[in-house]
Amino acid sequence: MNVPDTALLLARWQFAFTVSFHIIFPAISIGLASYLAVLEGLWLKTGKLVYKELFFFWSKIFAVGFAMGVVSGVVMSYQFGTNWSGFSAIAGSVTGPLLTFEVMTAFFLEAGFLGIMLFGWTKVGPKAHFFATLMVATGTLISTFWILSSNSWMQTPQGYGLVDGKVVPTDWFKIVFNPSFPYRLVHMSLAAFIVAALLVGACAAWHLLRDRKDPAIRKAFSMALWMLLLVVPIQIAVGDAHGLNTREYQPAKIAAIEGLWETEKGVALNLVGWPDMKAETTRYAWRIPHLGSVVLTHSWDGEVRGLKSFAPEDRPNSTIVFWSFRIMVGMGTLMLLLALTGLALRRRGRLYDARWFQRFTLYMGPTGLIALLAGWVTTEAGRQPWVVYGVLRTRDAVSALSVQQVGTSLMIFVMVYFLVFGTGIYYMLKLMAKGPNFPHDEAAAEAADTGRGRERFDHRPMSRPTDSIDE
Repeated sequence: MNVPDTALLLARWQFAFTVSFHIIFPAISIGLASYLAVLEGLWLKTGKLVYKELFFFWSKIFAVGFAMGVVSGVVMSYQFGTNWSGFSAIAGSVTGPLLTFEVMTAFFLEAGFLGIMLFGWTKVGPKAHFFATLMVATGTLISTFWILSSNSWMQTPQGYGLVDGKVVPTDWFKIVFNPSFPYRLVHMSLAAFIVAALLVGACAAWHLLRDRKDPAIRKAFSMALWMLLLVVPIQIAVGDAHGLNTREYQPAKIAAIEGLWETEKGVALNLVGWPDMKAETTRYAWRIPHLGSVVLTHSWDGEVRGLKSFAPEDRPNSTIVFWSFRIMVGMGTLMLLLALTGLALRRRGRLYDARWFQRFTLYMGPTGLIALLAGWVTTEAGRQPWVVYGVLRTRDAVSALSVQQVGTSLMIFVMVYFLVFGTGIYYMLKLMAKGPNFPHDEAAAEAADTGRGRERFDHRPMSRPTDSIDE
């Protein structure tokens, strides 16, 4: 398709911009939905009011994030028809049904039970309400399943044939459970849990630094750090397994991530450097001998293919993915440090008193989202120049648009997104800054608690977040 290079670049920038905004909100929703299910389950089991108050507080933030995730997701489908009609025409027979399955199974489940979860405390019994919360959390995970299946198929396609240049499904089991799908599904799900844990921990740290140490704040802080201690090491192990899978099915991506140009055994690991695509070398590299083979092949002298073994037109941009991957790994290392430091302070009985650690936790709040976006850039930019790896090139997937058309729509998206979603993010931060409304007399409040919730949440659904943005 004869599309100007500038128009193609702008179309890619537009999709990257909109999906970067979109991926933030589902990640928050997935993590918080499971957190809410845990909180309500603990309240039902123990009867402690602190868990229910935390549920009420974080359900407000979940509601805002969920709404913004739905709105931003609509734009993604819209762009497939406007900017990427070639992709829809050639590969839509696979990706279309997968996205339809997501709507029919996950979105309908979430939509059916979301109202009960948010507004049904006085309408249904505690167990029925807990079931609704579980269904919402399950719906977010089912949504993750189908979206990651579609994206993974684009990375490692199988179970298809080509008829007249178009993709035709031949085996849906192979399409859904393609080679990279299990790794991406677990990696993304754990990333969402980490995002939520860091946000909960940072919110609690904010209030601890302001000398608010009521049971709700302390409990949220403790739960967030326990979650990080559990999930971050697992995420590191899953990431390693994902890397081995990527080396097998997308070796050019691995070479670009590591800034490796020559195929060799016992390859060194480039800690830092600057890959130069024109000169075909990594400048200013700090190398550790053999560590590249140890990490990438789990052997001392394992062979790794370099970028020069691939045609220049088939190489990803190593400069981008080299650094996006290291940003992700750097954030993950800090998360592990945070979790281990929290464990050490907990054992010494200083978890709620070490203000330097609380500042550290507060500053770490956005790192989950930073790592998420860096990982997405690594995954998607590392797939280039393919939309469907080895099947459909990005240039052949773009619509026949002019530079003016794509540039105008990109500017409109930037302005609208920063206005709408910037306001939503600001409101979420304001809610976090206010904190949970935990009563001073906990024993009296628990004695008066009927288990049916608070009626002020049920009469006006659109006012679920009950706090003014200017408070």
